[in-house]
Amino acid sequence: MRKLNLVGAICLSLTQLLLINTAHSQEPHTHHDDSAFDADTHSEQGQTTQFTLTAAQQRLAKVSISKLKKHKPSQKLYAPGELKENGYTSYVVSPRTDSVIITRHTALGERVKVADKLITLYSETMAQAQADYMVSASQWQRIVNLTDQSLSDSQRVQAKTRYLADLGRLTALGLSPQAIHKLDDQSNIELGQYSLYAQISGVVLQDDFAQGQRVNTGQTLMLLANEQNLWVEARLSANDSQHISLDSQVIVELQGQSYPAKVIQESHTIDPITRTRNVRLQVNNQDHQLHAGMFVNVYFILPTQEAVLTVPETALVRGIDGDWQVFVTDEKSHFTAIEVQRGRAFGDQIEITGVPEGTNVVTQGAFFISSQLAKSSFDPHNH
Repeated sequence: MRKLNLVGAICLSLTQLLLINTAHSQEPHTHHDDSAFDADTHSEQGQTTQFTLTAAQQRLAKVSISKLKKHKPSQKLYAPGELKENGYTSYVVSPRTDSVIITRHTALGERVKVADKLITLYSETMAQAQADYMVSASQWQRIVNLTDQSLSDSQRVQAKTRYLADLGRLTALGLSPQAIHKLDDQSNIELGQYSLYAQISGVVLQDDFAQGQRVNTGQTLMLLANEQNLWVEARLSANDSQHISLDSQVIVELQGQSYPAKVIQESHTIDPITRTRNVRLQVNNQDHQLHAGMFVNVYFILPTQEAVLTVPETALVRGIDGDWQVFVTDEKSHFTAIEVQRGRAFGDQIEITGVPEGTNVVTQGAFFISSQLAKSSFDPHNH
């Protein structure tokens, strides 16, 4: 009998303990940690887990919230580029008759001004032209000084025509007005010698000759370029379909420095060797930090044709199933994870679809919220 009473007492104690534990598990929790989330989970099909952050918790997590608004962001289109001399402001120094180089007066890389002497040459053709001019100029001057009418009008015209023809020939051969004036004075004349002078102010970018060398008519001896404005040859992929106009905004970057550029010409043909589409730009180089021959990075700033919704990269996090999601909130500080489709990148802004315009989205602190949910074993999709 005593054994039966002992067994009954043990069974009664176990039953009471089970009831106490069950009642305790059904009691609502009244204690909350200020650093934790208040979450309401719903078991009904289709409802999403919600959670709440107090103002203090949002400040602690550095949460920032922005309202989504459609706009037309700009997209950066990259292209490699090369700096070139401005063909409209550069000048090719070349002889206009077969000649021999006697002396150089400047060197590669030097800056020159207008009328600076560059090269002295000798030419048999120039010597003959100078001699013919000296004779015809002397005859014409003598006729002009005559006071009588011993010469007919025809003789005067012939003498003047011969003089003008010889003068024009010297000019065509590249003889400077100062050198021609010395021929008129017939003082310190070395027939056949002449010099080439700078026609623009700039830098000697090319210097392809040696003293004593015989050069041909039209051969490039020097290339002078004004580097205040340079060309940039940007090479776009043949598959790039973006429309680039003369009004397109362009940035040229070199060694961390940015320079605004302007589109001046777009090629509509494909280079058969590089298979690229060339776009010519003009960049201001007042500080002379850019030089022809340098390689640069070119970025075309192209606005989208339609308005889109974008969020910062920090607003996007991966959900439990690996899909992209953002956290949206309402006026009661209830936060909900919503799946979105990630689209194009516009700098640090990412195009998204899946949420309507006007939604309040967490733009900073989303990763912190997501990690806290993971540690708390909350599934924002209620899977």
